[in-house]
Amino acid sequence: MKKFVVEDDFWSLFPNARIGVVVCNDIDNSIKDKDKYKDMIFNSEKEALKYLQNPEFSSNEVIKVWREAFQKFKTKKGARSSIEALLKRVNNGNHLGTINPLVDIYNGISLRYALPCGGEDIDTFAGDIRLTKAVGDEDFITLGTDKSEPPYEGEIIYKDNDGAICRCWNWRESVRTMLTEDTRNAFLCIELTDEKREEEFENALNDLAKTVQEELGGTCKASILDIDNKQVTIE
Repeated sequence: MKKFVVEDDFWSLFPNARIGVVVCNDIDNSIKDKDKYKDMIFNSEKEALKYLQNPEFSSNEVIKVWREAFQKFKTKKGARSSIEALLKRVNNGNHLGTINPLVDIYNGISLRYALPCGGEDIDTFAGDIRLTKAVGDEDFITLGTDKSEPPYEGEIIYKDNDGAICRCWNWRESVRTMLTEDTRNAFLCIELTDEKREEEFENALNDLAKTVQEELGGTCKASILDIDNKQVTIE
């Protein structure tokens, strides 16, 4: 049985965080209708504009909270949260492309609720997956390169027994575990650091699970991890 464990060194930095998890089994992630997902993302981009009322991009609350979170651990220069990267594209008038149904769905949810969302292929995990501080020697190869760039010691990462899965908490993911059209079993997550948005966070998690199950079949089970509930079975 594989587990997802959020370790104590993460909670020591972020005691009030919430990590929402959706475990999807026996789904069909093959691309059948690109236009449907293109429209879904386009509509989410329009909804996301409501989070960007302040003309100074970095002063919008959904950006500020993640910049503050990233200041609590060592990060690669210029690394930003995944939600900031998405919202920056929207703010600049650049549309997101479609990738595959799972990624398109979680990107749409991420924009609609202005929360970081991510996902990985469970069948590629080596042992348990952990959200923790990096040792600093974890193997990590991201899209667009074939060179390993290990995280810094103390950097917040998702990792398994073979190395880092996502660097700087939710900045960039490993090619090794990324979702593809062949993915049948997926680990999806939504992350919250702003306690004032707990209701939106729970709505986003339920929306994510419901949309994946409706669109891709299989079964989806949602869980929320916090400092009192630090692990969940994912297989």
